[in-house]
Amino acid sequence: MQEDILINWSPQETRVAVVENAAVQELHVERASERGLVGNIYLGKVSRVLPGMQSAFIDIGLDKAAFLHVADVWHPPAEGESLSASRASQPQVPIEKQVFEGQALMVQVIKDPIGTKGARLSTQVSIAGRLLVFLPQDDHIGVSQKIPLAQRDELRQRLQALVGEQGGGFILRTNGEDSSDAELGEDIAYLRKTWARIKDASTRLPPKSLLHLDLNLLQRVLRDLVSEHTVTIKVDSREQYEALHAFGMEFMPAAVGKLQHYKGERPIFDLFGIDEEIAKALGRRVELKSGGYLIVDQTEALTTVDVNTGGFVGARNFDDTIFKTNLEAAQAIARQLRLRNLGGIIIADFIDMTREDHREAVLAEFRKQLARDRVKTMLGGFSQLGLLEMTRKRTRESLAHMLCEPCPSCEGKGIVKTARSVAYDILREILREARQFNPREFRVVAAPQVIELLLDEESQHMAGLSDFIGKPISLQSEAAMGQEQYDIVLL
Repeated sequence: MQEDILINWSPQETRVAVVENAAVQELHVERASERGLVGNIYLGKVSRVLPGMQSAFIDIGLDKAAFLHVADVWHPPAEGESLSASRASQPQVPIEKQVFEGQALMVQVIKDPIGTKGARLSTQVSIAGRLLVFLPQDDHIGVSQKIPLAQRDELRQRLQALVGEQGGGFILRTNGEDSSDAELGEDIAYLRKTWARIKDASTRLPPKSLLHLDLNLLQRVLRDLVSEHTVTIKVDSREQYEALHAFGMEFMPAAVGKLQHYKGERPIFDLFGIDEEIAKALGRRVELKSGGYLIVDQTEALTTVDVNTGGFVGARNFDDTIFKTNLEAAQAIARQLRLRNLGGIIIADFIDMTREDHREAVLAEFRKQLARDRVKTMLGGFSQLGLLEMTRKRTRESLAHMLCEPCPSCEGKGIVKTARSVAYDILREILREARQFNPREFRVVAAPQVIELLLDEESQHMAGLSDFIGKPISLQSEAAMGQEQYDIVLL
């Protein structure tokens, strides 16, 4: 398996596509206007201490002062004691005894500003790497609780040996479960170097300065997406190519040799058909090469994928037709999960198979395709109803949630009432209004297709209603209105 990473950069938006064997597998989008502050580290200045709230306001150079609660103030644990154990064993020291007005304080944003509230801060710094999280103020070596309990002790010992005597706490992330010692060592070196730069900046810069900006999407490409299978990383901006090259030389020299500046006249995403794939990834229906298709529906609780044979009739018998469609669907579903970045509970409704060996083969193919996913997945077997249940870790917003919003006409339902249904709603509403008010005239303002129906097929009902209420009814077409929208104006 070989993959190429394509980067399309503009001042307002960065888009990254991971292409394997000429097929787009992953899409990542970051917009400058929507970048959060979580993970950023500042040298703040305490502007006010509030003993009654056990909180302090910290000026970090933003429009609104940030908020620090006493529970988020770090204090050094006793020798040989982890931070969590220290917090559990010691009473909480009042905030007025830990910080004072005018004090310069290194803080990290743990929650973005929302509405009128400023950012929430912590004085315990943590720096995320690709495989590890570094806790420079602690010596605790931990392993993600999502990793099976039986593997944690061995992983903790491996990590302890790699950390050595240099100190600092590390937590192994879920996606580091199967990493080699060399990969973990590379991540440790990167995190230590980052912390050294932050400490150096804190001694040179004045209060209210940004000490560490969490990595942008371009930098996370080198940290998170590049693997041994990556052949090239093509960037279509000279400026960003040079910035990424400098970042790679300092932190990830092994990836620098794969960087290339794309100089072609055609936009890089056009050349590889990426925009077409994005358009397809936002649709419900996914066509299969065999003539079958998938229907993908994303809801609040889960995502469902329905497999259909469509026009595929090429196999020797019906069982083989179903089996081949399901086999192709297993590959397509795994790709769609990555492409759309679907997370949470996922239910795949494959076409019912009567033969056990067919079910096992489809399940094995699905597991094989899911193994290529960077995001952790858990797959069960077929249920009694023939459904395949799985989970995929939520790492960020899905592609549809990032690029789209609910339709203003259907309000996210995916369907609208027919013009006739809306026309009948209007007739009922006029009758309701006539019983409460006594206007000179009723005027209906609605979509053209609804007005046309009222003037044509439903004109007799309109005339009958007008006679019944004893008031004239006029009609006005409004092209800007959706099919379900209408107004009844009392004149």
